[in-house]
Amino acid sequence: MGLSPGRNISVALAGMLFLAAGCGRESPPCEKCGTVVIAATGEPTSLFPPLVTETVGRDIGDQVYERLADLTPGGAPLDTTAYRPRLASRWERVDSVTWRFHLRPGARWQDGQPVTSEDVRFSFEAFSDPLLDGPARAYLEGRVSVVPEDSATFQVRFTAPSPEQLYDATYHVRVIPEHVWSSKPRSDWAGDTSIAHLVGSGPYRIAEWRRGRFVTLEADTTGGRLPAIRRAIWRFAPDPDAALNLVLSHEADLLETVGGPERAARVAADSTLRLVSYASAVYGFLGFQIAGAGDRTNPVLADRATRRALAAAIDRRTLARSLFGSEAKAPPGPMSQLLWIWDDSIATIPYDAAKAAAGLDVAGWRSSGGGTTRRRAGTPLAFDILVPSTSTARRQLAVQMQEMWRRVGAEVTVTAVDFPVFQQRLSRGRFDAYVGAWLDEPSARGLADQWTRVGWASLNYGHYSNPRFDSLFVRAGRASDVAGARRLYREAMDTLNADAPGIFLYAPANIAVVSRRIQGIEINPYGWASGLPEWRTVR
Repeated sequence: MGLSPGRNISVALAGMLFLAAGCGRESPPCEKCGTVVIAATGEPTSLFPPLVTETVGRDIGDQVYERLADLTPGGAPLDTTAYRPRLASRWERVDSVTWRFHLRPGARWQDGQPVTSEDVRFSFEAFSDPLLDGPARAYLEGRVSVVPEDSATFQVRFTAPSPEQLYDATYHVRVIPEHVWSSKPRSDWAGDTSIAHLVGSGPYRIAEWRRGRFVTLEADTTGGRLPAIRRAIWRFAPDPDAALNLVLSHEADLLETVGGPERAARVAADSTLRLVSYASAVYGFLGFQIAGAGDRTNPVLADRATRRALAAAIDRRTLARSLFGSEAKAPPGPMSQLLWIWDDSIATIPYDAAKAAAGLDVAGWRSSGGGTTRRRAGTPLAFDILVPSTSTARRQLAVQMQEMWRRVGAEVTVTAVDFPVFQQRLSRGRFDAYVGAWLDEPSARGLADQWTRVGWASLNYGHYSNPRFDSLFVRAGRASDVAGARRLYREAMDTLNADAPGIFLYAPANIAVVSRRIQGIEINPYGWASGLPEWRTVR
């Protein structure tokens, strides 16, 4: 059921919710006729997989388009038993660089056309295309190709052996229909806004996209599947508070994350709602500029002993819990709670203000007492923390760290700038330290961009470099067994933490808000709405 242009959206949605929650005697049970309304902060620029850059676009698109297989949450990418079939029904290794996949029998596009091996080949080429320059390009271009054997069987061939081949063959690419898009120049794809061309093979099809307001998905039965949730509506809100208000006012049923203890308390006061906690793929950190490769150099932070002492002055656990609740953790390195290499045995610098002060003494920073700033050879122990003004949490973290460092004799200022300026200053080296956040993917390889020399030209803004860390990291990525990889990653993280190029501050758990009329929810943090076909509504 679409919404006519002249109708008020709140009235229309209220009618949908009434139908879902109160089916009459002659109506089918609500478990089979449900409508779910999901509140989202922001609106995607595209729902077409090769062009998707926002999380909300991925979440919606993953109901329409399919990967060949899904990695189970928390699974190690090199563990071949951690994958479950999606568009591919099965697969097997052919040799050290080749996998053979078999498409799901009867797989069809939502326009009735069969899904074929040629569609898979076309999709991998699109995701690798420099013209589109999608996030998956770095993992695919020049590294992998698809060779059809017949209409339902194909090989995925890599240019070199790698223990994460199955991951690269399945995680990055959503399969798109060649017959819909092959006649359109790829330079025109971004300008094609017709939902008629958004044809997938998944359990839902796009019924309507009212720009600035909502997207409606409806269950698609082309492949013989009939989800219990027949209609899903994503409503777009301009900011997190507006998104939460949609749920609190019962105009929406779900919100991916409530965003802090105070907001969670507002939800807990409503008996029709519940809070669902799940591990987040995010971690936050403070990064130091070490090498001074940009147009600003602060010699204070180039000193390893000074950084270690400063790290000991920060009560990471208290910071994490004060801002993100009791289930937030201080990470043992640059990783989220969800990343498979998380290991509590990784050596970290523990919080100890007395040892921090003693460490600064040993490093030559002298204090005259009375809370004054320490000095070394006339240079004050002073630096600035750069934060984006758009992130309240990062500003609060910086202010709290500022106070902790003041207690041990460090003079710290906090500078908040708009996010574009924040990114520009990082890329140009115009900072002493900054508070950053990173969204993990299941593979640990992405850490190379932030903490090895590989990332000096991109995301390693502080220009940290340690050959031992780089070597261990490379060896871990080449390990063929999970236990061996974990051991090497642990050694790498021990080395990184000993150098203190950053302070790893928080790894939160997300808390979703869910209406009690929605049942059967099991959240996948890498695609939190991916279980939508298994959800159901109750009266």
